[in-house]
Amino acid sequence: MTMRVWVGLLLAGTIGAAAGASGAPVCAADFTVHENLAYAHVDGKPLELDLAVPSGPGPFPTLVFIHGGGWYQGNRQGYRDDIEQAAQRGFAAATITYRLMQFDMADKETTSAQPIFPAQVHDCKAAIRWLRAHADKYHIDRQRFGVTGASAGGHLSLMVGLTDAEDQLEGELGNSEHSSRVQAVVNVFGPTHMQSCQQTSSVGWIFRLFLGGTPAQAPEIYRRASPISYVTADDPPVLSLHGDQDQLVPIEQARVLDEKLRAVGATHRLKVFAGAGHGFSGETRTAADSAMWEFFEQHLQP
Repeated sequence: MTMRVWVGLLLAGTIGAAAGASGAPVCAADFTVHENLAYAHVDGKPLELDLAVPSGPGPFPTLVFIHGGGWYQGNRQGYRDDIEQAAQRGFAAATITYRLMQFDMADKETTSAQPIFPAQVHDCKAAIRWLRAHADKYHIDRQRFGVTGASAGGHLSLMVGLTDAEDQLEGELGNSEHSSRVQAVVNVFGPTHMQSCQQTSSVGWIFRLFLGGTPAQAPEIYRRASPISYVTADDPPVLSLHGDQDQLVPIEQARVLDEKLRAVGATHRLKVFAGAGHGFSGETRTAADSAMWEFFEQHLQP
């Protein structure tokens, strides 16, 4: 599979229309989309999100969509259709930008990248805290948050969902008085055990860049970046969606997460799609989307 095809598969959703002025609302009959909302600033540059909010007083349960792209490509517009569909289903929903790795692609096997883990986790958590801080303005229910993403976005969703403040991954991007905890996670073919994924993935070089070395060179970083390192009995319910022919993030990544979560008594549902690789289309995409909406409605809707 070429890198171009892989990146395309990582970007869930359909690219939406170009954003307007910062924070400018785009209204439909039953929801409003607030575009280009800056949830934090890093080195003088904004990190932004787009937020779809249903009509009515709320407060609404909120979903956060985290795009994929190997932690170095992709953009939040890939989930624009999804946040609008979420709003039609009675959720507030945000699609977020986070910092992407920069590096020389021509020298990807030996070069280094910046920023790397845990910057991306810090960004995702900051976005959730910002949404809680502005809950009254956007009719958000602070007690009901869900997060989802595909591939790299699935990994970041799991890191948000399975870590607590004591894990020291909150970062320092503001609104520290609010929690980044969520109440439901949908993981779409995200890596869960970074060492084994680096060793078995067809794109292992990405893990070396993201984690600043090989497993032998940076074992503690690989452990800290692995969602399975944080599994506890009080974790929120998790749904994992994975294809059994995935060569980039092998199905074993979902199975080891399933084993760990079940062992501690946490709620985990693993849905495996026979014949599917790293990316869903056609009937598989429809079934995966249906499973996601059903899961979020079960765990977040009143």
